[in-house]
Amino acid sequence: MGRDARSWDESDVRIRPNKKGSRPRTKDRPSHDDAVIGRIITVDRGRYRAIVDEDSANARVVIAARARELRRNPVVPGDFVALVGDVSGSPDTLARLVRVEERRTLLRRSADDTDPIERVVVANAHQLVIVVAAANPEPRTGFIDRALVAAYDAGIEPLLLITKADVKDPAELLANYLSLDFPVIISRTADSEAGGIDARSDDGLSARLDRDAVAQLRSHLGGKVTVMLGHSGVGKSTMVNALTGAERATGGVNAVTGRGRHTSSSALALKLADAPAGSWIIDTPGIRSFGLAHVDPDRILHSFPDLEPGTEACERGCKHDATAINCGLDPWVNDGHAGPSGVARLASLRRLLGADPRMEAKETKELGTVN
Repeated sequence: MGRDARSWDESDVRIRPNKKGSRPRTKDRPSHDDAVIGRIITVDRGRYRAIVDEDSANARVVIAARARELRRNPVVPGDFVALVGDVSGSPDTLARLVRVEERRTLLRRSADDTDPIERVVVANAHQLVIVVAAANPEPRTGFIDRALVAAYDAGIEPLLLITKADVKDPAELLANYLSLDFPVIISRTADSEAGGIDARSDDGLSARLDRDAVAQLRSHLGGKVTVMLGHSGVGKSTMVNALTGAERATGGVNAVTGRGRHTSSSALALKLADAPAGSWIIDTPGIRSFGLAHVDPDRILHSFPDLEPGTEACERGCKHDATAINCGLDPWVNDGHAGPSGVARLASLRRLLGADPRMEAKETKELGTVN
């Protein structure tokens, strides 16, 4: 051995410190039994606003950031969430959102009919108000049918609100849904001499909403969480403002394209004015597309109760779409069992079952809005 030779033992080994800390990682997470429960009312740039102790003297809005372990979980208006940390709601405070409570319902959509990624719209809603205008912009049954399918699939009760009925008679549109059992409310813009409710209109000016229509809609909202869904320019936010006393921005219709001008950029839950506890309206941004890739074809068929009985005559394995041979739906409609709108209803069903993204894109372009 040389002069510098020496014996080595474990004391000569240096341990490089763990860059992520000295504590070993664990999958065990705290239970957060002391967390308070809040209802998400809006989401904006990674910050979640939740109302805590609602309908009490201590009700307050708490702003929270989502915990790291929840980053892959969507959190949307209507969600009940567990909050820890500073939940006082004081200015410049930030709580931590650590858990999403079990959801009763979940309204979802996809970008188009072939997109495998579903997008959560709202949670824990009881009913969906589908808002279309009788004209300006022109209504399309394709959007209504898609919204109905999404509502039935989520276990949410649908309601159809047709605005601007003073501009055009909606009878032709309504003929498509005479055989379906859901409420329909027709609203007209009241003139200056007629009784109405003052509200901010889609052009930003004062308007008088149909008092009867507002009262009819209000009668369906008490004690429930309601989602308002529609394209920009149909008067959705105008109605929300009348019902809640809020001042949600509204947008008119482009005179050249006939498309609504998008204003709201995020969904927002608002308390219904002078209503029982638990009465909320969730106003959503104008929908650009409403894909149904997440809905099983059999469940789409269930959303057409006027047509579904006709499938009993189908051969086993029939897909009921435009390529189907000897489909029982054709004689069912031809014999008048689906009513005078049966042909149009069957065409709509087959467009949805065909999952043709070009058709969905065509409907989107015709209705126009941005999201």
